[in-house]
Amino acid sequence: MKLELKNIQKSFGEKEVLKGISITAVSGRAFGLLGRNGAGKTTTIRILMNVFGAESGDIFIDGSRIDYAKVGIGYLPEERGLYPKKKIIDQLTYFAQLHGMKRPDAVKSIDYWLDRLEMAEYRNKRLDTLSKGNQQKIQLVTALAHNPDIVILDEPFSGLDPVNAMILKDVVKEEIANGKIVLFSSHQMNYIEEFCDSIAILNSGTIVLQGDIHEIKHNYVRDKLVVRSDQADAIAQSLGSCCFRTNDRELMVRLKTAEDKRKVMQQLTEAYDIDEIGVFEPSLNDIFVEYAKDQY
Repeated sequence: MKLELKNIQKSFGEKEVLKGISITAVSGRAFGLLGRNGAGKTTTIRILMNVFGAESGDIFIDGSRIDYAKVGIGYLPEERGLYPKKKIIDQLTYFAQLHGMKRPDAVKSIDYWLDRLEMAEYRNKRLDTLSKGNQQKIQLVTALAHNPDIVILDEPFSGLDPVNAMILKDVVKEEIANGKIVLFSSHQMNYIEEFCDSIAILNSGTIVLQGDIHEIKHNYVRDKLVVRSDQADAIAQSLGSCCFRTNDRELMVRLKTAEDKRKVMQQLTEAYDIDEIGVFEPSLNDIFVEYAKDQY
């Protein structure tokens, strides 16, 4: 399955929030939608979910305009939207039925997910008796119980302890392996980097970077070297302003051009006792900061 948002434009009053963005995501792979607060991520998600329409642009599934009667969407919002005083099984069943499930099928699916998320003991409890992390897991059940084709996860790991985060990681990997289209929206770059194959970075309603994460990293300007050595002091003194220390044994060396890397690497390894040397590859966080800055 292939999901395409093409030339989506949306304004609120005189404020143009989305300026003709286009995104493609495919089943069996996770896609990260990134951007600072106010960049347009939430508006994009709401248009995809048909909460409201766009001024222009279209959404396609496998080349045809999306039919919301045939394509199921599961959504885990950043802000929890369940009823704190209601029994968990009752409201989970209610939400599953809103997605078109018959009650017996809904209960069966909910019980599966409660067990899978280690939440079966809370089945008949009120939501407000649970911790924030466990409430997040109950919210996740509403996104998955109806077996959606597209799963949208907005800050899914917020409030989860390491054990629950690991459970959620396994669930997300299973959904990806089962051929779902999984969309992440998060400021936690380590999770995006772990799960997502492709990303799009929004800045002021425009996509400023999009593509395969590994290709983006590989195509990044490769004009810096990372050098680890017990002789870091001597290396820093000899190279001067073109390098800076990242810790006691590590240096970042800025090259005049990317083509200089072999020559500089050879010079350093011949002159000093080098433990490790290589081209600096930026983290996703480094790339995000570069492309998402100066938004306002």
